[in-house]
Amino acid sequence: MTNPQAVPQIDRCSSGCPGLDDVLGGGYPAGHFYLLEGEPGTGKTTLALQFMAEGLRRGEKVLYVTLSEASEELLTVGRVHGLNLKGIDILQLRPSEQDLKPEGQYTVFHPAEVELNDRVQTILNEVDRKRPDRLVIDALSEVRMLAKDPLRYRRQILSFKEYAPNNCTVLLLDDRTSRYADLELHSIVHGVISMSRVPREYGRTMRRLEVTKLRGCAFREGFHDYLIRSGGVVVFPRLVASEYDIAGGDNGKDRSHVGSGIPELDALAGGGLARGTSTLLIGPAGCGKTTIALRWLTAAVERGEPAVAFIFEETVSTLLGRASGLGMNLDEHLRSGLMKIEHIDPAELSPGEFSEMLRHYVEKENVRAVMIDSLNGFLQAMPGEQFLSLHLHELLTYLNNRGILTLLILAQMGLVGSAMQTPIDVSYLADNILVLRYFEAHGEVRQAISMMKKRSGGHERSIRELRLGPDRIRVGAPLTDFQGILSGIPTSLVAPALTPPGAAND
Repeated sequence: MTNPQAVPQIDRCSSGCPGLDDVLGGGYPAGHFYLLEGEPGTGKTTLALQFMAEGLRRGEKVLYVTLSEASEELLTVGRVHGLNLKGIDILQLRPSEQDLKPEGQYTVFHPAEVELNDRVQTILNEVDRKRPDRLVIDALSEVRMLAKDPLRYRRQILSFKEYAPNNCTVLLLDDRTSRYADLELHSIVHGVISMSRVPREYGRTMRRLEVTKLRGCAFREGFHDYLIRSGGVVVFPRLVASEYDIAGGDNGKDRSHVGSGIPELDALAGGGLARGTSTLLIGPAGCGKTTIALRWLTAAVERGEPAVAFIFEETVSTLLGRASGLGMNLDEHLRSGLMKIEHIDPAELSPGEFSEMLRHYVEKENVRAVMIDSLNGFLQAMPGEQFLSLHLHELLTYLNNRGILTLLILAQMGLVGSAMQTPIDVSYLADNILVLRYFEAHGEVRQAISMMKKRSGGHERSIRELRLGPDRIRVGAPLTDFQGILSGIPTSLVAPALTPPGAAND
């Protein structure tokens, strides 16, 4: 086994973006060159300015070389994001007004023979004079266009690398305007960060970041969602459940069963639901899935355990009104802070942002129960159905390791009958499955609930009648006199049949 003390420690240079530092394993390894590439509008300049602001905050010398934007524009971007750039040195090397006039255009010599050498030498002279700890060159597309061929371009980049101070951490920005992939540049730099936009047919454009290279260091591979908002670029590191072992203390190790506050429902679930498990509630629209899940959440906050509900379809006011009508007064728990309700717009959400929000509640707010209503809405925020299963696997494994009771709601298409289908099949991910159904009996539409799966112990194999309201949730005795209830077309075995309306639990 490797001795941890024998592993050399690498000095890190913070990017100014905590999420990116997490992806990089603690920040940029100091004293190297890095390529930050992405199409226009992906946030390269904003991330570079955050890198500069972090250096200024730490008392370091910083130099920003701009070949395309005016220094006033850069400072304006910094002010918009609230970045403190006081003391920043900006070297502006844009074409002069004289160069842009027709008489100032070159006719005999190629610009590479005049402008390129002058600009590169100016940069090198300024770097030698300032001796910065952090350097940004924005953007390499200008150098590429001035160079006559790829070889000349490569040699100019190598000259930057050769003459930069040993302790200087350098960001090279490239907007990918070249028609060809600039893989030669990838081989020169110490690390490559690729930023991209993922357009959707409706809703906010998703943005994601990938570290494609980082020499000699472990980092989080794959794509990581990010946002550009007031304050700068915010990166949401991809959730990797294997990095989160079972939490210390009672939170991660307690696997006791918790009840819903309804004895008949708890009996159906074999004494309640175990902490650190996920429960999937499946059924058609309006059959009581959210109500049953909310009952377990209410029982948690009544025990003094914080809980959070993420709702995609229903508004908060409608949810609170419906819960109040069934004997669950959530207003006082919301005021106390034990209960939190987050209304999510799937058109404005990225999977990484949702994971970060959930982690915040688990790790900062210490919630003990989580409800996601529903997976149908969550699916709309995902780039594809196949990614939802992978994402949910990571989420549920993380929540289970933290000892969280998780309630997932999935609506089926159709109202009655055995042909009802779900838009996705995630039943294999859940530890417990509760199935809710409509069925017809004696000219009345009724509801039934049954437990089909429980990994953490035994449960009833029976089907119970479910009645919602007028003032509480009622779960009846097992329906032993009928068969075919799950199909929605029951057959009476003996008479009398069901309990009279309103008699369940009385």
